Amino acid sequence: MSAANHRLNVTLDAEHAARLTQLAERTHVQEGTLARSLLSNAIEDADPDARDITSLLDGIPGAFERAQLGLESARRGDTISLEDL
Repeated sequence: MSAANHRLNVTLDAEHAARLTQLAERTHVQEGTLARSLLSNAIEDADPDARDITSLLDGIPGAFERAQLGLESARRGDTISLEDL
């Protein structure tokens, strides 16, 4: 893995977004800075055991359905080539 930074966009539901805002206000840091730190810590603490990852993914509401929709879109050719991104 290279040492370069990677940009990742994350969408939070209203409840988690509000909680992040409250935490950022209490700690006097920008929301993005706090989110980066929290995500980095969560990744460091994550157990790479496949059973744990599966449980984590199963806990994401609608994740399976969204993955199925993505597969259907790809099969129909509703995709964007990497060169166009």
